[in-house]
Amino acid sequence: MLKTLFVAYFVVYLVLASTLTFAKAKDDGSHIQPDNYYPRVKMVTSMGDIIVEFDRSRAPITVNNFLRYVDKRSYENTIFHRIVPDFVVQGGGYDTDFIEKPSFGKIFNESGSGLKNKMYNITMARQDDPHSATRQFFFNMSNNDSLDPGRNWGYTAFGSVVEGYEVLDKMVEVKTDFDPKYGWSDVPVEQVILLKVIVLPPV
Repeated sequence: MLKTLFVAYFVVYLVLASTLTFAKAKDDGSHIQPDNYYPRVKMVTSMGDIIVEFDRSRAPITVNNFLRYVDKRSYENTIFHRIVPDFVVQGGGYDTDFIEKPSFGKIFNESGSGLKNKMYNITMARQDDPHSATRQFFFNMSNNDSLDPGRNWGYTAFGSVVEGYEVLDKMVEVKTDFDPKYGWSDVPVEQVILLKVIVLPPV
């Protein structure tokens, strides 16, 4: 009898332990609308709303990574710190005091997915290391073919704007300047703020 109870308790323990481990492992964004290959978010900015549709079927790691930051409300009140006409609108990395936001770590580069850096597509920013993207992203404001993979790794596009093109068009018209405090070029003189990002219901 005791042996049977011990075995039963051990089985229950294993089930609970594996369930908790699985739940912890899934805290990577994949738990957000897991059956939706094309999740959408609304980016509420100080200049208007932008709706973006992601392509999880081609860039699952990148999409899940972005959704994880959304789920943690980590993009709220961040700035678009770099705006270059006919090139990019970049943000997601700094708060309104120019303090760098914490990241979950680097992710694998999925630039070979077939998604291109075309006008109004959203792409992960990175450093020279192809697998160094964390949380910063940018909108392509031109057909940036030079950012697509070729002989070298490219930059991972993972979705596209479906509404709010005019908001991005207004953003690229803001006045920018060199910021001597941080040594950055192309910084908006008046802050352009990403107020919040909302995951929209599946369509």
